[in-house]
Amino acid sequence: MEFMDANLCQVINLDLDHERTSYLLYQVLCGVKHLHAAGIIHRDLKPSNIVVKHDCSLKILDFGLARTAGDSFLMTPYVVTRYYRAPEVILGMGYSENVDIWSVGCIFAEMVLERILFPGYDHIDQWTKITEELGTPGPEFMNRLEYAVRNYVMSRPKNEPRSFTELFPDDRFPPPSTDHETLNADQARDLLSRMLVIDPLQRISVDDALHHPYIHVWYEDSEVNAPPPAPYDDSLSERNLSVEEWKARIFHEVKEFEAKESHIRNVQN
Repeated sequence: MEFMDANLCQVINLDLDHERTSYLLYQVLCGVKHLHAAGIIHRDLKPSNIVVKHDCSLKILDFGLARTAGDSFLMTPYVVTRYYRAPEVILGMGYSENVDIWSVGCIFAEMVLERILFPGYDHIDQWTKITEELGTPGPEFMNRLEYAVRNYVMSRPKNEPRSFTELFPDDRFPPPSTDHETLNADQARDLLSRMLVIDPLQRISVDDALHHPYIHVWYEDSEVNAPPPAPYDDSLSERNLSVEEWKARIFHEVKEFEAKESHIRNVQN
């Protein structure tokens, strides 16, 4: 992989205009869509796992916690880095691909506020921080929790949601774009309100996020709907191979990839 200039932790501290913020999010969402197309849930999206070049091109790193989406996992609360952990993960519910969308929403919020949105010190405090801002979910969500978890959650103080205008006031956003009328604080807040939804069944999908007005200005069908990668075979990760055997397998994969890339370039020329 080519050298990248910074990770998103460093970029967040810069004064980003709407174009750069929107374009970075567009690339993250494209990457997430391609992962999901291969049957992979990243499960640990956070600013330090996203690297950026000076031209705002972006790559997603660290697939150490990634898993295939085909199986029905119960994710332990200690899987995803706490601050970007989806509510269904904290509460030990089954999960699907849109755990990654919650993480993207937390990253987006951090880009706007220049601070972590939900800085919990453990997974219980993380849930408290979320409900203090977004409110306590209703009975439809509660009824899907395991009995003991539901009893605990319902025993907690009930919180009313804060408005997203209060969470993300106008003075946290740059001026509206003069080139793209949909790149403004109102559209950014609307997308945040659709990503940061406690109930995963109500949370925006990656496809709908890519079509949201705040993101869609960059939409290129060839980027969004490129041929999907082959589904990931996670049985390989279960094999007990030596370091040398893993090195040989990786070398073989790299040479195969280089041969395919060379063939594509020759055809194009």
